[in-house]
Amino acid sequence: MNILFITLLDIVSVDNHDLYTDLVRHCAQNGHNVYIVSPVERRFGQPSRLIEDDSDDVHKRVHILKLKTGNIQKTNILEKGMSTVLLESQLVRGIKRYFSHVKFDLVLYSTPPITIVKPVRYVKKRDGARTYLMLKDIFPQNAVDIGLMNTGVLYRLFRKKEKALYSISDRIGCMSAANVEYLLTHNPEIDPEKVELCPNCIEIADMSVSAEEREALRVKYGIPLDKQVFVYGGNLGKPQGIPFIIDCLKAQRHNENAFFLIVGDGTEYGKLQAYFESEKPQHAKLMQRLPKADYDNMIAACDYGLIFLDHRFTIPNFPSRLLAYLQAGLPVLAATDTATDIGTFLEENGVGVSCQSDSVETFCEAVSRISSLSVDPAHITSVLKDNFDISVAYQRIEGNFYENCCQ
Repeated sequence: MNILFITLLDIVSVDNHDLYTDLVRHCAQNGHNVYIVSPVERRFGQPSRLIEDDSDDVHKRVHILKLKTGNIQKTNILEKGMSTVLLESQLVRGIKRYFSHVKFDLVLYSTPPITIVKPVRYVKKRDGARTYLMLKDIFPQNAVDIGLMNTGVLYRLFRKKEKALYSISDRIGCMSAANVEYLLTHNPEIDPEKVELCPNCIEIADMSVSAEEREALRVKYGIPLDKQVFVYGGNLGKPQGIPFIIDCLKAQRHNENAFFLIVGDGTEYGKLQAYFESEKPQHAKLMQRLPKADYDNMIAACDYGLIFLDHRFTIPNFPSRLLAYLQAGLPVLAATDTATDIGTFLEENGVGVSCQSDSVETFCEAVSRISSLSVDPAHITSVLKDNFDISVAYQRIEGNFYENCCQ
């Protein structure tokens, strides 16, 4: 099978480990040819190019088109808007130029963005390909929820694009049961038969560390040896509700048993930085984003993972950082809105606790609850493998392709 994967992620190799490169690699390992279209923004000064690697059978099956596009990130709003508008046509031209000789059987793509309808429609019409949307966020409603957009003209434009993407998709894979329910409730025109659960999945590895490594890593990063360490790693933006995180840190300053480690960057990092510089909390530490290998080692030296979602969300997010925590063998505390079902998942599977992210008091109670929770690391690994192994997502996607082709 020839698979086209369209993404805005910067992919130059399938040797990395994340949601998408793990899936691509798994497809290639199972005998499929994968053609990736991944942008390279103009600010990097690189031309469009095709990356191919004949080092082994898996790499031979993966072809990466780095397509030159306008600047979409780290630029002003006007240039970002123009680049986004032009992106669809650029994707179509890139597919025509570099992959005109390939007849695609399946087109894979994920949100964000929603502005890829034209290339998906083009390949579907040209080759009769099946189309599979991996729904990772629900835009533009998520932007409305946290005050980044109102329900005016721009919202209506993006909502039209969103519905067009759903319409052109033969199958829509959602991260959780709550995502499936939300999608169908708010888009009644979608045939329920084409919506299914396709969770965030990875190639699972044991990321735990020995007692000796744990002590060495804590010394390296200035983490107390005698406290229970709660770690948050990832984006620090409006979706995480940074003011609430700061309030929670303030409320925990007299907890002599807990230490809070915040690692990441994002649009709201400055707010956390200002708090740490002014208050100089002794029970918490703020670090900027680390290289992935260093980050994975560091969180394995901690005791509990943290997930934060702004309480205003009405769309059910299911953050993929959960997988990093579970791989490290950490129980997870999730402080979230009421729409997501990630907290329900944690509690029903006995791998964490949850609370709402509009009450500091309930967060403090959750800290106490998880501190007394006894979870066998082997159980965490079992839950991870049963729900988030890359084979779960692969089998959903491949199975639906062959099922529909043979009907």
